[in-house]
Amino acid sequence: MKSLKLIYVAAFSATALFSACVSEGEDPGVEYAPDMYVSKGYEPYSQVADQERSITFQGETYLINKDGKTMREPVEGTIARGKLDFIFNYAPGDVDEKERAGRELSNPLPLTQANLEAGRRHYNINCAPCHGDKGLGDGLVGQKYPKGLVPSYTTDRIHNLKDGSLYYVVTHGWNMMGAYGKMINPTERWQVVHYINYLEQN
Repeated sequence: MKSLKLIYVAAFSATALFSACVSEGEDPGVEYAPDMYVSKGYEPYSQVADQERSITFQGETYLINKDGKTMREPVEGTIARGKLDFIFNYAPGDVDEKERAGRELSNPLPLTQANLEAGRRHYNINCAPCHGDKGLGDGLVGQKYPKGLVPSYTTDRIHNLKDGSLYYVVTHGWNMMGAYGKMINPTERWQVVHYINYLEQN
């Protein structure tokens, strides 16, 4: 009889244990190292608890968060990844500057299928409405302007532009064309330049 009670207790305990391991809905149940899943978030510029932490370098002690903020100003001259633009400052809307860009800038991206496909995607979004999907200046928007106002890439004027000059025009705009420097990043602009060259040749 005593052994039977032990069996009942063991069975009940096992049932309760395994039932507790079943998660419902979005509840994952018990997590190992939950901080790895749900990290503690800080609001930008909010005070943090470890503001007194410090490091010592060459005999000098520096506070890691001397102002007690989670977000700190980057080191002067820091350039965010993907944000590197012109090495030199090229003034917009200047023929000489456009030609200088053509002499001094070359496409840093290799001509690969991936870059060409990315260039096609960005071209169709930003350029095709005016220049057309084949670069003939016959896009839905371009058709509303007098013929020739939106240039075709087959013309000598466009065909003879160097990569740096094309990049300059995409960045700063030219004549009636708006600037796209704030809409597509430098890498995407160079990909568009690759695709424009592809359209010129095909």
